[in-house]
Amino acid sequence: MAGRLRQPTGRYGGKSAQERQAERRRRFLDAGLQLFGDTPGYRGATVAALSEAAGLSTRQFYEEFRTLEDVLAALHLQVNDWAEEAALEGLATAEGRPIAERVTAAFRAYAANVTGDPRRLRITFTEIIGVSPRLERQRLERRSRWVDFICAEAAAAAERGEAAPRDYRIAAAAFIGSVNGLLHDWQAGWVDATLDEVVDELVQLLLGILRPAGWTPQGR
Repeated sequence: MAGRLRQPTGRYGGKSAQERQAERRRRFLDAGLQLFGDTPGYRGATVAALSEAAGLSTRQFYEEFRTLEDVLAALHLQVNDWAEEAALEGLATAEGRPIAERVTAAFRAYAANVTGDPRRLRITFTEIIGVSPRLERQRLERRSRWVDFICAEAAAAAERGEAAPRDYRIAAAAFIGSVNGLLHDWQAGWVDATLDEVVDELVQLLLGILRPAGWTPQGR
């Protein structure tokens, strides 16, 4: 297909063309979350099956996307956005509290978000892997964003005297890798622990990075 089909204009059923387009896109993404995140998975899905699950036509699919990979890419970004928003909201609930409480609040909120729907975990940690160089770049870019998130919180904690002052980028990358690996294995049933136990382990790991042996908080 040479390109996307032209979008409709004007109002219909009380909705503008932009509103109808946004609703169609949402329905395709909801269908993608179901098919890619459950059965049959991204590699087993087709445009026809996705369109049927969305209750829309394949013509409408091509008005919004070029390929199924575009849907997976959009879902991966959306799932990460939801998780980031949850982590930020968790931090906000612990505003002004000690670093241990802030870290705990952020990771409990993050873990609850990504594990609350197993399909989100599968999109993030399984379906996105090995699809294409484009999606691999996107995956690494989003991981880099999480690294920045950790580094920013670590730098703020260091300024408050609650963490050792140093460059945390390598340590943050290693920590994010641990988060991804542990949550993937937990979701797959390879880790015999409750989610609270998993989060507690990750919190202790991060606190150990921020407060290495022999270092004491300022003012103590």
